[in-house]
Amino acid sequence: MTDSRVIVNADDLGLDSETNGLIWEAFALGCVSSATLMANMPAFEEACAGIAERGLHGAAGLHFNLTYGEPLTDGLRRHPLFCRDGQFDLNLPPWRLRLDSASRQLVAAELQAQWDRCVRHGVVPSHIDSHQHVHNRLPVGSLVAVFAGQNRVPVRLARNLGRNIGPLKRAYKGLLNAHLRRHCTATVRQVCTPRDLLHGLRPGALVEIVAHPRRLPDGRLGDDYLPDDQSLQAVLQRCLPGYRKISYSELR
Repeated sequence: MTDSRVIVNADDLGLDSETNGLIWEAFALGCVSSATLMANMPAFEEACAGIAERGLHGAAGLHFNLTYGEPLTDGLRRHPLFCRDGQFDLNLPPWRLRLDSASRQLVAAELQAQWDRCVRHGVVPSHIDSHQHVHNRLPVGSLVAVFAGQNRVPVRLARNLGRNIGPLKRAYKGLLNAHLRRHCTATVRQVCTPRDLLHGLRPGALVEIVAHPRRLPDGRLGDDYLPDDQSLQAVLQRCLPGYRKISYSELR
């Protein structure tokens, strides 16, 4: 039986005022049903105020960030694997499967700090994903999965739909996603991008579509994954007719 629900999540809320504005427009157009906050970015407080003004509590998650800007915790700022000159500069090899105990504690503390900053500003995250998909790296994903399980929220799975996922990458993603599902509450089973829809993908189960809204040259709202002649709204309407957009909080 086909599940006709879809979560369209806009990443990077709080990055800057321009990004916030594009995401609010995407909500207003009905393109997105969810967004994730970057707790260490300059427009974070503006984003939290916008969530309250628009009644979007329950539709905002945490966009865990280990790759851009300044950490919230002092310990991670001095860690050469994650930072340089006090700024995130991730130097974690993709083949590394484990972190030492001290590093795990520092990453866990940063995750807690980013979560807590959302809560202090009135936003209890509906779910967790990550900037530049850093939680798709097993040492980070393991920590995120355990934290999400403790807080009873879903985690975004690694993208597992699309025509450019080779056998090795698909096997790794399968193992990672199985690990994430073991530790966290209900989540979607499939993840893709708007470009995957443009390529003909038609999901048959509950899916999250990862969006990054941007302004097209003609003034319409597009997406970083789409070419300049395709609006996000038009692609979603054409490719997912009859699908109902929901947030992660509606899964509980």
